[in-house]
Amino acid sequence: MEKSKIGLIGLGVMGQNLTLNMEDKGYSVSIYNRTAARTEDFANSNAKGKNITPTYSLEEFMASLERPRRIILLVQAGEAVDDFIEHLIPLMDKGDLIIDGGNSFFKDTIRRNKYLAEKGFLYIGTGISGGEEGALRGPAIMPGGQQEAYLLVKDLFEKISAKAADNKPCVSYIGQNGAGHFVKMVHNGIEYGDMQLIGECVWTLKKVTGLDSGEISEIFHNWNRPEDVLRSYLIEITAESMKEKDKKEGFPLIDVVADITRMKGTGTWTVQSALELLVPIPTITAAVFSREMSQDKDLRIELSRVLPSYQGGSRAIEREQFIQIAHDALYLAKLSSYAQGMALLQTASKEYKFNLNLKNIVEGWRAGCIIRAQFLDEVTKVYQEAPDLINLLAAPRFVEVVRNGMDKLAAFIGFAHQAGVPVPAMDNSFDYILQLGSPVMVSAQVAAIQRDYFGAHGYFKLKNPDVPEIMVNKDNKWREFHTQWMLPGRPEEEV
Repeated sequence: MEKSKIGLIGLGVMGQNLTLNMEDKGYSVSIYNRTAARTEDFANSNAKGKNITPTYSLEEFMASLERPRRIILLVQAGEAVDDFIEHLIPLMDKGDLIIDGGNSFFKDTIRRNKYLAEKGFLYIGTGISGGEEGALRGPAIMPGGQQEAYLLVKDLFEKISAKAADNKPCVSYIGQNGAGHFVKMVHNGIEYGDMQLIGECVWTLKKVTGLDSGEISEIFHNWNRPEDVLRSYLIEITAESMKEKDKKEGFPLIDVVADITRMKGTGTWTVQSALELLVPIPTITAAVFSREMSQDKDLRIELSRVLPSYQGGSRAIEREQFIQIAHDALYLAKLSSYAQGMALLQTASKEYKFNLNLKNIVEGWRAGCIIRAQFLDEVTKVYQEAPDLINLLAAPRFVEVVRNGMDKLAAFIGFAHQAGVPVPAMDNSFDYILQLGSPVMVSAQVAAIQRDYFGAHGYFKLKNPDVPEIMVNKDNKWREFHTQWMLPGRPEEEV
């Protein structure tokens, strides 16, 4: 019997759809699932009559694959991945390749890559974005591992991936070790921020203008026109879902969906990684914290009976005028959030020696993935023109957006707060830009002198109050000082 070109383990909906995608592109596929009944059901339904070989043991699965074997794991992140690796190792030959297509933590991927390399096996941690539909019709794919391993699946990945408007496949080699899973993790963090910003925009539109869900759906449909800067998958599905009716009562479905947003961990990992790398990503962090707050439903109900609801004095504003303010505010807040995510990628690239190509990464997000958006064409051009740009907001085309949009974002936040709507992601997008553009942060001056006062932690000094540059020594290093606060006269000394 002819051997299959690729094998896949894990027949959840993603696994089944990816199998169908690969077979449709001309690849013979062997499949295995720990629960044999699921393999059998798939083989007798959607896989029936296709070049898909069901197997019912790992031995049978491995024997059915051509060499070097290429094995995709689509199982739950964590112990399940390690468990399957240990079961596969005795059945593998040198040069065989395991591809982890789940949402694994990038440090686990680095560990597994090293472990398998020492045994002569290849390993690729591969971020796959696009959900169930993307797996079937073409996802964005972010592979990281040995370059020689990527070459074994380059053609496959390019064929099954989504294609952007210019027909470029939404896949490229990301980098060594855990680079692929790190980029996918940050993609998901940006996704959290995008979703939270959209949600805050909807809430504010409802409270400030009195628009109902159907009317807001029409606004979002308008914002998703081909020529609009907000055109994106998330804007599209928000517009579509907000006009959906509850099948039982006929209410707008959005109005009866419980206000609880669950998480699978990638957003939390993004925040943890940012803390480790000392990279501020306040919009993404606000989005993660908001999801956590949403899960405290019983607590919020109880405290809502005690805490006074805030409703400031309302300012009159014409409806269409506020809709335009909301549009422009959402675009700038989104840009700020992406700038934070890209800053995290830049720092991680150096710290973990991933050697990330930001232009290729963003180019690969233009189709297939959840954060696909028209504005990513502009971001791609930015990194093509300036690969080492210090921050996305510094690109001339986006500096103009910031200049023209800050008043709108500030106004939106003001209207939201007056209406009693919390907008932490919008707030943090605004404050991120304000802090980046502040040559002197007085709040940091206060904290620095406090730390020296109570803990003798030292401080650096500006050349003078009107010159924001820091004093340096002959080696061009920042000069550090300490004031002896408890001594008479409080003498200052250089540390």
